[in-house]
Amino acid sequence: MGSSGMGYDTDRFLSAINDALTCCICRDVLEDPVQAPCEHAYCRTCIEAWLVHETTCPEDRRPLSLSALRPLFRYMRNDLNKLQIWCKNRAYGCDHNCALEFIISHERSCEYERLKCPNERCAYFASRQQIAEHARHCEHSRRECPEGCGLLITRPAEASHNCIQELRISLDVLRSEITCKYEEQKHELELRLDMQRNHMIQKEATLQSQLDALTLENSRLAQNVKLLMDMELSRRQEVESLELEKRELMELLRKSVPASGAMAAAPRATVKRNNTFTGKISTV
Repeated sequence: MGSSGMGYDTDRFLSAINDALTCCICRDVLEDPVQAPCEHAYCRTCIEAWLVHETTCPEDRRPLSLSALRPLFRYMRNDLNKLQIWCKNRAYGCDHNCALEFIISHERSCEYERLKCPNERCAYFASRQQIAEHARHCEHSRRECPEGCGLLITRPAEASHNCIQELRISLDVLRSEITCKYEEQKHELELRLDMQRNHMIQKEATLQSQLDALTLENSRLAQNVKLLMDMELSRRQEVESLELEKRELMELLRKSVPASGAMAAAPRATVKRNNTFTGKISTV
């Protein structure tokens, strides 16, 4: 394995593997390892696929989620990286082996790796060192038309290739693609315009509702202001009436004070004369 992202096959290693360095799910040597809080280790791809339908550790059934996964302990990662492994292309002739941490770098450029011919219709597979040579002579390889039309043609089609006809076909295809693209963009723009129009209608209705509410509130406030002004006018009239009554009362009080003083003086004089007459009688 290795390339599938679900662990390295134990048969690829030069020595026996410690069980602690194998995935609890696929039982192969850990690839892109992660660890649960319960310290069980898994290939990242394996445990992520497991947690799509499960919520517990596959070993001890303790609760587990993706957010709880952590990197492998450093000492375990160091042990894992030091394992000696054969190249995955050993069956095709590669006898290279190295530490696990370097195997991906080697396999990316391994000359024994089986590759498919880059030509679209060709199903030929060969090693990296052979595929380039095959591609140059592959009957499905395409090259530019020697007549100058600029189209790419395969070797078998060279004899029957008609530049004018092929260009007309290409033009029709291009016109059809442009028409389809234009219709798609037109439809998309119409949808956007309809959405914007509906949004504006809804916005206008909302604003009109708010305006009506403000108009009603303004009318209510105007009525309250008029009522307050009427009350203020009535209060002023009452104050003026009270002020007038006050002045009239004060005037009456001023006029009544002298008369009251004269009436109070007359009894005092009568008492004095009576006292004098009483004194004379006593002397006699």
